[in-house]
Amino acid sequence: MLPFHPKSDPELRPYRHGLYFAFFNALNWQVGAGTPTVLFMEYLGANAFEVGLVFAWTYLLTPVQVLSTALLPKLGFKRLTMAGWGVRGWFLLVPLVLCFLVEGVRVPWAIGAMVGAMFFYSLSRAVGAAAITTWLYALVPAEVRGRYWSTDQIMAGSAAVGSLAVCSALFAVLPGAGAFFIQYLIAITGALVAWYALNKLPDVEKPKTLPLSQVLAESPRLMFRPGTFRSYLWLSTLFYLLSTPLAPFFAYYLKTTAGFTAAHIMLCTMLHYVGVILANGYMRSRLDRIGAKPFLRLSFSIYGLLAAGWWVLLPWPVALRWALPVLYLLMGAGAGCFISANLNYLAKIVPDENRALPVALHSAFVAFVAGFSPVLWGLVLRGDTAVPSVDLAVFQVFFAVSFTGFAVSIIWAGRLPEQVRHVEPLLEGGWLMLPFRAVTYLINLIEWPPRKPDGPDKS
Repeated sequence: MLPFHPKSDPELRPYRHGLYFAFFNALNWQVGAGTPTVLFMEYLGANAFEVGLVFAWTYLLTPVQVLSTALLPKLGFKRLTMAGWGVRGWFLLVPLVLCFLVEGVRVPWAIGAMVGAMFFYSLSRAVGAAAITTWLYALVPAEVRGRYWSTDQIMAGSAAVGSLAVCSALFAVLPGAGAFFIQYLIAITGALVAWYALNKLPDVEKPKTLPLSQVLAESPRLMFRPGTFRSYLWLSTLFYLLSTPLAPFFAYYLKTTAGFTAAHIMLCTMLHYVGVILANGYMRSRLDRIGAKPFLRLSFSIYGLLAAGWWVLLPWPVALRWALPVLYLLMGAGAGCFISANLNYLAKIVPDENRALPVALHSAFVAFVAGFSPVLWGLVLRGDTAVPSVDLAVFQVFFAVSFTGFAVSIIWAGRLPEQVRHVEPLLEGGWLMLPFRAVTYLINLIEWPPRKPDGPDKS
């Protein structure tokens, strides 16, 4: 681990266990909340609704993340984080056991067990996520925080891409049950090592109070009072309603209907992350200079092109096979453009003081509402037979609706006001994650105790 050698960056070395956590935690969520679980649900015989429900739990349980902040004055940051992350990995024992039971046979209750296990997996994740980002922000000194979060994302991104490559190789050389068993074993091991790394970090002061009354009083006014924030809140909600179902239903369709191998789908998912990285590399030197709006519109345009491409190529499986790498790169590039532009634009339309509530409200609301999209689309996309499949006619309607929604979003974004200027990022290193980390800005509403003159132990 050369980046953490004292001669390389001694200022980050006291917090290296947080960076180890980022790496091993990515091994966990990339399997537990990503494409491998979608493919495992298909392997069990799940329909599109059941796949959409499992994928949506992380979004639908976002309010739990907000409400869990009320436990911080009693438990503190470390105990709450350790509780959530300590429990989460154990729910992956369910698919691990199912790998032995379902090989070559159908187990009637297997799909229900997976839906339930993924619910509790996402629930415990929401509890732990309420504290972890703010805990690390309070722990890491401001002068090295940027380097810390950049390294955090490099570690997480490397683990995510690496785990996808391993999953693809496993699918290529092992039968389905064996490949899934090793993947979930890796995910559980990642969870245990990540928990151990977190336990090595010191705690910080407990907060005194959490004025939830302010949240309840101000949130409706922010959501419905005319102004730029309201307009952008609903534009972001439309974007996530349209984009959230794409990844799980792409994978589900390719496996159940188009006959693609699991290894091929995993390689395509890797290209999604490559697209995210390329988009952020292109934006990095331009975002402050030309503003966020052009990249918001670029994101919507890319997604519109993606929807149009799928709509045109859906009846032509051979052409779709050749175009698939480009389509996944486009999906990643569109996501990368939006995530960074969103954090930049949101910083410009919320006040410099008391920004915690509008930022947390924006992130939690769009994530929660977006969670309904894969569930509702799953109801209409599932085929009529007992064999897992996608109704192709409805799938084309899905892409037509998506294209129309993204076209509306381009026009809508063009009407937003923006002052082109540099702003401090709301959350450094947030390109890999969906908006859940930004929900932790709600914790900034806490009344903090006086800071001790000595900081965290740097020995």
